[in-house]
Amino acid sequence: MQHKYPQKPGIDFILKQAFFYWNKTLLFQLMFSIIYFGIFLTVFFFFSAKYGIMEQSQEAMKYMKQGLDVYSAEIAKMAATDGYQKFSLAIMGVTIFLYPLNLGFYQIFRKIDLNEKIELGDLFAGYNGLNFFKYISYYMFWFFVYIYTFQTIILAVVWVALTLFVAPLMFFMDKRIFEAVSLNFKALKMYYVEIFVCIIVAVIFKYIGFAVFFIGGLFTFPFWNAIIYSLYKTVFSEKG
Repeated sequence: MQHKYPQKPGIDFILKQAFFYWNKTLLFQLMFSIIYFGIFLTVFFFFSAKYGIMEQSQEAMKYMKQGLDVYSAEIAKMAATDGYQKFSLAIMGVTIFLYPLNLGFYQIFRKIDLNEKIELGDLFAGYNGLNFFKYISYYMFWFFVYIYTFQTIILAVVWVALTLFVAPLMFFMDKRIFEAVSLNFKALKMYYVEIFVCIIVAVIFKYIGFAVFFIGGLFTFPFWNAIIYSLYKTVFSEKG
């Protein structure tokens, strides 16, 4: 398929389009969050209890009174234990496993564009066939780079922007990871203002539901996918 970069859209158009998709799929946003947090928290509490992570964390908190350096040293000692490392691997593994759940929204939003009936099974489109392994392989690559860039914050934001369209390009156009990153970079150079503004809005809205009214976060948490799809649909053309 060919791709092109049309005339620049306004940020207001991209955001209105994203909120349209989000509003049309509130039930699926809720189902996504219930499934995501249900599996994630089950794994979290199971391995936390198995390796005594909560108890170790509470013990380390006692050293806060002695200063940040002492507390940091205790946290470092806890992180070096075999149990904590296995716990971290379990959390990393379930996070990677859950990633393809996001891709289901791309199929749902596309069905809205085509006026097709949406089904709950569409939410699991990212788990269909061998593509599942392609998506989790990409996310493993993305996740490990993100972990190392997160300490600088700025580099983490840049990494997010550089890979914003990789998943939809893989999903809709069957692009390979590095080919998709290259296309993403070209789009970023042309739409950097729109992309960074949308990233900021998406992050704020994604978590504002938890801050304002906790259960509301179940609806706003997956909003990120609507932003990505709206940007992708505006920037790229699949005709050809």
